Amino acid sequence: ANRSVDDAVNMRLHFILQHLDKTGTYVGILFVDFSSAFNTIIPTLLQSKLTQLSVLSSICQWITSFLTDRQQLVGLGKFTSSSHNTSTGAPQGCVLSTLLFINNCTSKDPSVKLLKFADDTTVIGLIKDGDESPYRQEVKEIAVWCSHNNLELNTLKTVEMIVDFRKNPPALPPLTIMTSSVTTVETFRFLGTTITQNLKWDNHIDLIVKKA
Repeated sequence: ANRSVDDAVNMRLHFILQHLDKTGTYVGILFVDFSSAFNTIIPTLLQSKLTQLSVLSSICQWITSFLTDRQQLVGLGKFTSSSHNTSTGAPQGCVLSTLLFINNCTSKDPSVKLLKFADDTTVIGLIKDGDESPYRQEVKEIAVWCSHNNLELNTLKTVEMIVDFRKNPPALPPLTIMTSSVTTVETFRFLGTTITQNLKWDNHIDLIVKKA
């Protein structure tokens, strides 16, 4: 279905606000950053995923052929480099590239929402009574999934935001990915929208006004 960045932001906020209406709840949001996501697609792995999605065999073979042994070169002014064959990634600017970047966007636990918009992936932990285990387990599984699918998590740019409206929230243990502690932020610019941990729009409105 055709979805805009506004739809992507609103969907995430809907899950968060709906959960926070319940007592004893808070939310952990992990904004995942992949390193050169579209350049990591491996045609054989992609074909396997497309087959699992019941895509016709002929289309799978066509896409694999399209991505395999592509010639690339660099042009600068009147100079052109020699060509190089590549079978990894998808062509930049190609309308298929976003569609071919397929993530397994389902979580094993209903208290965790794994959502993506192109390569912008968000893990939302809907936490109740302090039980973060499903959320933290999902984060671990994403790291493992990346290692199996030629993707690299950029742990320096992957950040976490905690949304907690309880009166006296306790200090929470840091989230880790592959032994690296994830930075916790109070604000994050997601798909052009500034999201704050108090879920107010002041920062976003101020930024829009400054650009006017």
